[in-house]
Amino acid sequence: MKTAIVVGATGLIGSHLTNKLLEDSRYAKVKTFSRRSIDFVHPKLEEEIVDFEKLCDWRTKITGDELFSAMGTTIKKAGSKEAQFKIDFTYQYLVAKAAFDNGVSSYLLVSSIGANSKSKNFYLKIKGSLEENISRLHFKHIFIFQPSLLTGVRSEKRFGENFSAPILKIISVLPFFKKYKPIQADIVAEGMIKAANQLTSNRLVKYSSNKIFDLVN
Repeated sequence: MKTAIVVGATGLIGSHLTNKLLEDSRYAKVKTFSRRSIDFVHPKLEEEIVDFEKLCDWRTKITGDELFSAMGTTIKKAGSKEAQFKIDFTYQYLVAKAAFDNGVSSYLLVSSIGANSKSKNFYLKIKGSLEENISRLHFKHIFIFQPSLLTGVRSEKRFGENFSAPILKIISVLPFFKKYKPIQADIVAEGMIKAANQLTSNRLVKYSSNKIFDLVN
């Protein structure tokens, strides 16, 4: 059986992901690294409360078979572009680099639809830059998930998402817009686990929302 590593376990996708991994018989251990506790116990759970500014103190603990990275924030929550960049790029990349150095073979990343390092949108530019830099690490397998609008129960309300969801749901019936279909966080989590356990010779695979739906069905 395998060991899964999760960063971002307290977030919307990360919490679903952690729960699903703990209930999956293919995994003997689930190691989480987060700034705050996920507030529950499980015999397979190994929780580490860490300071991402002091990765050198715990980088050797990032060992296992697969690293699932589901960290993310908004500029409003982070407080500044600099703080958002640290969370959405720097912390995730450095954890990924440490995992690669420690022999982790597979990496699974939650990115975003429209991710592009050349985008004028700051958020999409960060996501695109992270994808590019992660792709240069020579993991055996890299799976990048680019969901559209995420739905699910968040701890904070986001007016823009509530406003956009009905519109995206309507236009996503058109072939060109299928990849913009809103998607539930638990489906993204399920898709990540399915991807991690499929047999593929491809080193790098990207999944937009419509492909994630196809993966879990």
